[in-house]
Amino acid sequence: MFLEKLSNARGVSGNETAVRALIAEQLEKYVDEYRVDALGNLIALKRAAKRNAARRAPLKVLLAAHTDEVGLLVTHIDREGYLQFDKVGGIDDRVLAGKAVLIGAAGVPGVIGFKPRHRSSEAERKKVVPADALRIDIGATSREDAARVVAPGDYATFATQFSTFGDHCVRGKALDDRVGCALLCALVRENFPFDLYAAFTTQEEIGLRGARVAAFTVAPDCAFVLEATVCDDSPKTREQSPTTRLGAGPALTIADRRLLADKRLNRLLEQTAQEHKLPYQFKQPLVGGTDAGIIHRVRAGVPSAVISIPARYIHSPAAVISLDDYANALKLLRAALPKLAEGLET
Repeated sequence: MFLEKLSNARGVSGNETAVRALIAEQLEKYVDEYRVDALGNLIALKRAAKRNAARRAPLKVLLAAHTDEVGLLVTHIDREGYLQFDKVGGIDDRVLAGKAVLIGAAGVPGVIGFKPRHRSSEAERKKVVPADALRIDIGATSREDAARVVAPGDYATFATQFSTFGDHCVRGKALDDRVGCALLCALVRENFPFDLYAAFTTQEEIGLRGARVAAFTVAPDCAFVLEATVCDDSPKTREQSPTTRLGAGPALTIADRRLLADKRLNRLLEQTAQEHKLPYQFKQPLVGGTDAGIIHRVRAGVPSAVISIPARYIHSPAAVISLDDYANALKLLRAALPKLAEGLET
């Protein structure tokens, strides 16, 4: 499964090379051309299978998914050989202590260390240990010992291996947004009646940086962002609507913190899902943000929509997604995208 390779690949924001190489290998025989820009975005073009005679030039449709994942960056090695670090992207301090990580290009194994329970006060045990009080232990005995295998500036990823999980589910790190990358790689195998630009963007987790450059380069007529999104359908102490539910189908975005999704594109997705009897859901409004938040503001503006795969425990060492949600998202996009050539209703 290609998603397994993508999930296991290590690519914290600003260090997406390994992920990009996997994707390029998959793409090259299905696209007409591709290039890597100055920010590391991989932008591929698959030209229209047929021209719409009513248009002087083919419609340009951008599909985007980000290649980077949240992780850690080594900032200092102390005298005892422990590694200080900063978080890269939005990681909750609660998920860090005691986790296994891999550091640098060589994947040096480490553990995020913290004061043991029997050496902690009762007050300390009731608090989340902040990231700046944690250190990565690689088994070194001194700064010099550690410096033989790691250095400040090295990235660290969670040491999680992809696996099957429960009924039609999988677990793994970086499913935000390697699941979107897998969807996009599957879609470029199809033929569409428009010029398809597939952008595998960088540095989404630290401010949507790659998407701004990619969208400016392509100057598309419309855009769809393929993402993973928060799924919080676990039991709660009070009645509360979850952002999304696992297994209830791909999630469409009405609005998030950065985007009011284009109503015409959402209507297209919703009507197509109903026509093909595909499950779908709407993500709870005003939660999160995606590359669409910057794409829709590029140049003279780009009508944009988001289709997401619900993911439990997002931005943690291991997320969980439903393969049924993935399959239904792919079916929906395969059915809906060709209709774009007919034009968008106002």
